[in-house]
Amino acid sequence: MKTILNNIIIGGLCLAMVACQKSFIDLNPNAQFTDAAYFKKPSDFKDFATGLYGQMPRWSFGSMDNGSDISANSNGNGSDIGTGTIAVGSTNWSYDGIRSCNILLSKAAAYTGTGDISQYVSEAYFFRAFAYFNLLKTYGGVPLVTTVLGVESPELYNKRSSRYQVVAQVLADLDLAIAGLPTEQNIGAVDKGRISKWAAMAFKAQVELYEATWERYVGQSTDGDGSSSGAGTTGYDPANGSKYLKDAVNLCEQVMDNGGYELWNKNSDTKMASLSAWYLFNLEDEGSNPGGYNKQSNKEFILYTVYDYTLRQSGINISWTVSQLYPSRKFVDMAVCTDGLPPAKSPLFQGYHTTTSEFENRDLRLLNYLYASTTAPSTVTLDYGGLGFGGYGNSKYGVYGFGSRRIDRTESANWPVIRLAEVYLTYAEALVELNGNMSDAQLDASINKLRDRAGVAHLTNALAAANGLVMKEEIRRERTVELYREGKRFDDLKRWGILEASLNPSRLGRVVGDASYETPFKDAAGNPTAAYKPSSFVFGEETAATPAGMLKCVVVGSSRNNSVAKKHYLYPIPTSQMILNKNLLQNPGY
Repeated sequence: MKTILNNIIIGGLCLAMVACQKSFIDLNPNAQFTDAAYFKKPSDFKDFATGLYGQMPRWSFGSMDNGSDISANSNGNGSDIGTGTIAVGSTNWSYDGIRSCNILLSKAAAYTGTGDISQYVSEAYFFRAFAYFNLLKTYGGVPLVTTVLGVESPELYNKRSSRYQVVAQVLADLDLAIAGLPTEQNIGAVDKGRISKWAAMAFKAQVELYEATWERYVGQSTDGDGSSSGAGTTGYDPANGSKYLKDAVNLCEQVMDNGGYELWNKNSDTKMASLSAWYLFNLEDEGSNPGGYNKQSNKEFILYTVYDYTLRQSGINISWTVSQLYPSRKFVDMAVCTDGLPPAKSPLFQGYHTTTSEFENRDLRLLNYLYASTTAPSTVTLDYGGLGFGGYGNSKYGVYGFGSRRIDRTESANWPVIRLAEVYLTYAEALVELNGNMSDAQLDASINKLRDRAGVAHLTNALAAANGLVMKEEIRRERTVELYREGKRFDDLKRWGILEASLNPSRLGRVVGDASYETPFKDAAGNPTAAYKPSSFVFGEETAATPAGMLKCVVVGSSRNNSVAKKHYLYPIPTSQMILNKNLLQNPGY
């Protein structure tokens, strides 16, 4: 036990030290790091804090909603929760990042130098909150450690804190981070990518919306420490939901009004051909888009991981792989028509009689994200074995189509963790959850800015009333479409309490129709055309609700393989940790 824990403790320190090599953030590390010579001046704290940025999400296909209800194939990732096949013993956690934060904070408490280290202390508070929030979303309550532990520390054997105690700690850390972080405007060019006050505010709003909606729609049925003693409810306060929502609205307003951020909307530039929603996610240098825009033109990303063609390339095969991350029928049906109405309610929806008809008069995001275009392809082959899958494409994050494509693994677009678009969505959802509604002025300040870039009519209370739209559902629709494949979907399905209902149905592809509904894939007699190879789809077809009525669609992933249950809102506590610490109890259902 002592050897294992000692390795963890030493590894946590080494992780931060090794990560402090010079990268895209300006950094000149010392040749050697020792307690005697280190943490004596602000540059030491800066170097160490830079190592904490290794906790930031990075380019990863596992962070692109694979296996969710809006994905028609998982590409080998995300299938455990997407199908409900999470197994006890399949998970593990790491406190290395948390320990590194605690080391910096302990050294800061003993610091007697004259230089200002408040920014780096604040970064440590931010990353500790960031790490605990990720643990919370994965496991619920976990042991809270806020000091540097030794191999004999009794805290190593603490029970799990409740989720409510973890949330309180996360929010307290974020308050301390916000108080000491600089604004984006005060971060120099060589330090762009470091956490700003606005980024910490946006993240805190995200945490508060997550927890408020979790408590409202999920409650305590999946939480706790696995016992029936009620220990998992310690710190619960039913008044917190409204308090969190109010604060989330306030934080979003501060970021929106004072952060200096703006949507990257270059659609008015005719050279960009209304493709802002595509080029934003593969934005590198001036050669990455026809408008000649570089990363400095992007004022939409608030919290992001920085990449650089010279100093830090992606290292993964982005262009080739994302082209295979196909969307589901459900996602395609979500995007509104240009009149602002869902396709099931819009007279502009053209049905499925041609390969392009369902994309006519639709949201630009749908076409930008799927085809890097404003038009859909006129020919489609439905052949699963021939990589046709469900009949749709994916272009989001892909860099085909303009100029000289980067060689695989060298792509270097920044990875967004929180962008202004999400702040607008958080603001709108928090308002609706808090008040049950939002004004047209509030819609214009948030959701309708996204709709302007998408080329669709504004969402208004009059439009909603006239067409029987539920504002909360329309805000959720906007969030789903805007944040497609940005790693938000599973968390959203959980906190809305609809994980099972969303993930257990089959993942469907194109409408193929039958004798009563002719398509490019079946003729008027209901026979397959040359564009459709039914035998390649092992799960066949299903009749499903579509905007044009109940129609037959190809099945990409069958409901017969899905068994998502309430327990899957959280992952099981790692068996390896329960062996080391007998006081850890398992989550309900595992």
